[in-house]
Amino acid sequence: MKPSMNLPALVTIVEVGPRDGLQNEKQAVAAADKIALVHALQAAGLREIEVTSYVSPKWVPQMADNTEVMAGITRQPGVRYSVLTPNLKGWEAARQDRPDEIVVFGAASEAFSQRNINCSIAESIERFAPVVASARAAGVKVRGAISCAVGCPYEGEIAPGRVELVARLMRQIGVEHVGVADTIGVGTPGRVRAALEAALRHYPIEQVSGHFHDTYGMALANVYASLEVGIATFDTSVSGLGGCPYAKGATGNVATEDVVWLLHGLGIETGIDLDRLIDAGQAIRAALGQPNGSRVARALLAKRAA
Repeated sequence: MKPSMNLPALVTIVEVGPRDGLQNEKQAVAAADKIALVHALQAAGLREIEVTSYVSPKWVPQMADNTEVMAGITRQPGVRYSVLTPNLKGWEAARQDRPDEIVVFGAASEAFSQRNINCSIAESIERFAPVVASARAAGVKVRGAISCAVGCPYEGEIAPGRVELVARLMRQIGVEHVGVADTIGVGTPGRVRAALEAALRHYPIEQVSGHFHDTYGMALANVYASLEVGIATFDTSVSGLGGCPYAKGATGNVATEDVVWLLHGLGIETGIDLDRLIDAGQAIRAALGQPNGSRVARALLAKRAA
């Protein structure tokens, strides 16, 4: 089946469950379970996996085992392993563990930037500049995330001009790709389209991705709206793991299984084996003692059981 008119024929999924999904878990998650998750994801066909982050364990204790996790992964050729590095100290620690890509994150909201990383938007970009330069000099790719791109828990609705500002600043310091993130899941298709178009003023379409949370049940609608714009890369989280510690009520990233079901239904290639992906999500949820957060996974697991 060919994809619907004007939609991308191939979509890249960036799996953020091991990092963005697990970082807010209150209970300790064993490094062995994180490593097993990465292995299960790459076995399911994921080729871009955000593994861990190099932030202060005081702020994100769940990621304190970053070196152990990176060392424990059996790397596959053709898979890109990325890590989050908020500052130079984080990058210096991360570079020892040889990531293929680092992620820096700025916000389109001043208030969120202050609460999340204790500095203004302009200061955050200044902080990232030496990180970006050093990583690129080492041959490591740099991706940027623009959080709160359509709404902020403190400021409310965010104007597209703020997204354009952060995209422009990230471009100036050498960030190669930007993700437009609806961190608290308040976006609707029109607002998401406007935010994406703002980023596209400074980046080519293949270097812009969508990152949607499903707090208000709009994530899949926002994925579809992004596809219509021509966006062909999305961050998703297996079994819908995650949330945002600075945004009350924000649910996890849109579930990878749900997005894959949508894309395959549209005739769009992903390279992902949905059954193996469901197994990966079930395994990590079992380790956490939680129900699966993906509607597609729950439906297909019920079908299997029958």
